Amino acid sequence: MAENENDAPTERYLRRNEAAKYVVDQYNVPCSPKTLAKLACVSSEGPPFRLAGRFPLYPVSGLDAWVQMKIGRLVRSTSEVRRANSA
Repeated sequence: MAENENDAPTERYLRRNEAAKYVVDQYNVPCSPKTLAKLACVSSEGPPFRLAGRFPLYPVSGLDAWVQMKIGRLVRSTSEVRRANSA
């Protein structure tokens, strides 16, 4: 049986409260619904979202990518962080 576009799994979307909880639960990175709301209004540094009417919906894949960008690379000492930031 041939696969087509309709056979692909659909993306899971989360409301703002669920999205903040997902980030905390999955990555242990502090995140609040208010922070996501502020980033959506005043910054392009927040996670991507779609609007369903007036409700923002965050795709799980977008939240994963956003958190991965926020988390720094693995280091063995704080001097490695300072060297990477000054380069």
